[in-house]
Order: sequence, then structure tokens, then C-alpha cells
Amino acid sequence: MKTLRLRPGKERSLLRRHPWVFESAIAKGGGDAGETVRIEAEDGRFLAWAAFSPHSKIRARAWSFDEAQRIDAGFMAARVQAAVAARQLFDIHSDGLRLVHGEADGLPGLIVDRYGDTLVAQFLSAGAERWKSVLADALLAASGLAKLYERSDASGREREGLAPAAGWLRGSGPSELAIREHDWQLTLDIATGHKTGFYLDQRDSRRRFAELARHRRFRRVLNCFCYTGGFTVAALAGLKAAGALEGAELLSIDSSLPALERAQSHVAYNGFEQARTEFLDADVNASLRRFLDEGRSFDAIVLDPPKFAPTVAHAERAARAYKDLNRLALKLLEPGGVLLTFSCSGGIGGDLFHKIVASAGIDAGVDGYISERLGAAPDHPMTIEFPEGEYLKGLVVVRK
Repeated sequence: MKTLRLRPGKERSLLRRHPWVFESAIAKGGGDAGETVRIEAEDGRFLAWAAFSPHSKIRARAWSFDEAQRIDAGFMAARVQAAVAARQLFDIHSDGLRLVHGEADGLPGLIVDRYGDTLVAQFLSAGAERWKSVLADALLAASGLAKLYERSDASGREREGLAPAAGWLRGSGPSELAIREHDWQLTLDIATGHKTGFYLDQRDSRRRFAELARHRRFRRVLNCFCYTGGFTVAALAGLKAAGALEGAELLSIDSSLPALERAQSHVAYNGFEQARTEFLDADVNASLRRFLDEGRSFDAIVLDPPKFAPTVAHAERAARAYKDLNRLALKLLEPGGVLLTFSCSGGIGGDLFHKIVASAGIDAGVDGYISERLGAAPDHPMTIEFPEGEYLKGLVVVRK
């Protein structure tokens, strides 16, 4: 067994059971890509068994902190079974859900989503890649399904020194799928959609937006970075439940025409009139500025931009982008209006995101009540030992 010996004092995070070991923490030792290595403190004390990654700044990701643990096929199968079983603990109103959430489930670099009878997996670390075949079999055994599609084409894989990979790993079938979410239906393409095909992490925030639409009876809704229109459908469902669809106007913006076409199809798919909605293929920032020049306003705005800061190193640049977006949105929001604003950037913590939105309000000359904090749905868990799992942050702001 190969060994990594850490520099003095660098064992503290592992003693807290944090699973990452950075390159700068290692005094000596190494291994092949994905190989299981023994991690020791400076004095030789055992700390963890971990998967080695020779190309990543995160040079090792811990599998286990138990010295007696064997990292083998049985270990992988048990971890997968535990992750799948854990989803029974959560109240999930959908047949689209996350079954494995990387480090939070003790499987660093492995992401697995279920869409009906189909699994979609991302193997994003050297360790997950090395155990891919074993993990694929374990996933089918634990879920009772027969189809598994790979979407290992995210940027995190490149940082591990791994080439992109996509296609059927087990079984085969259509890539175009449909799922039920709360009281509506949505479609996705697992071969071409973002992430594994869809943003399951916003499931409960979409439900909350539907509840707000029902309670507040919004008249003019703006959905920015709408992707395939999940928040748009949620708003329509909420307004319909309130009997408030008549006269309501919903505008959804994205720079992807295929996403907008799917969003538009979702409106009809859920039985709503196309006349209630407008879809705009445009840059969001430029559109917000134009709306200000035109004197337009909205009583509900959703800001759900893409990831601006994948790491802390990108935080300063991302903060400027988030601030400008929120400044424009707050200026367009009517008094009493509701803003749902999100950051999915791991490099932007919750406190920093709050400060960014506050700074945007100051520049806009707008104050508001932060009535709620939102986050990822519970099948995308953050654990006590791995706070970095809280990548998605959201605020509900009611303009004064």
C-alpha cells in the first residue's frame, strides 16, 4: 500500500473528518491515478484511506477514516446502498432525484441522478473513475434499475486529468425523458442537458415560488436564466391555483434557444396557454438594462445565473457579476415585489452572497426584507463534516 505523509500540522482537517487533502499539505508520497493510498500524519499516525489524484490540486480524497476498513468492491457497494437508502429519509415529491451526492455520501467525485427508470452518473474524480465499473453495477443493484447513462463531461473532470466521457454504461434507451415534479411535468435530454440533464437541486425552490405566486397573485413575472422554464411553470401553477392567471404576464429570458424551445413546450405540456408567456433569446444583463430604460417593472423576479465562481480563487470576479445582476433586478422590482436570487458558485459562501445582495441594494437605492433563505433540495445534502456541500444559496427578498 502506497503512503502519503503530510507536513506538520496538516492533519487537522482529516482529524475533523474533512475528506480533502491538498497538494500543499503533502510532504512525500504518491500513487497512480485513483489508487487507494494510506494517509499518515508527520509522526506516522494513520489518518485515512484515500483515492490519489496526481493532477488535481485536491491531491487525495478520503474514502474512510477507519484504519481497519478495506477499500474494495464490497466497500463501494455498501456506500452506494447507504446513499440510495438515505433518500427515503427525505420528503421528495418527484420521480427525478439525486441518489448519490459525492462527498456528502462518502463517495467523492460521484454524482448520480435518477430520472424515472434511468440513472445518470458523473464520475468526476480519479477515484470514482478507477472504480467506475464496480460503482455502475452497485448503482443498478441498489436502485433495482437496468439503465445507466454516463455524463462525465463536467469541467471538474478535466481538473482531475481525465478526458470527457459520455454514453450508455449499462443498458440503453431514449435520452429524452419526462419526470413528475410536485404538481407539474417536465422533460429533459440526458445526453445534451446541463449537468446530468436537469437542475434537480432547485426542486423545492420552484415549489416555493409556486406558493408565493399563489399567495401574492403576481401580475408581471420575470424569470432570468430560465433554462427550460422550471420556475416559469411553477409560477403558472401557483397563479392557476389562486385563480389569478387572467391578465398575468410571464417573461422568461435565456441565451440558449434550445433551452427556450423546451421551456415553451413545458408551458403547453402542463396545459397552460402560450399567450400567458413570452420567451426571449437574449443576454440577461443587457435585457435588464433595456427594461430600465423602457421604464418597465415587475412584481416577481427570479435570478438563477450559471456558476460564476467554481472555486474561491474566482470569488472576487464573481462577486462583481452577482452584484451587478442583483442591482439591476432590485431597481426593476416594484415596492412589495419579490426577488428570488441564487448563487450556485461553490466559491461564494452564504454570508458573502448576503453581503453581495446587500451591496447591490445600496447601489440601487433599494432596501428589502430577506424573508427566507433557500438552498438545494434535501437529496443534495450538506453534511456536518463537509460544509463545502452547500454550493447553492438563495435569498427571498421583498422590496420595501
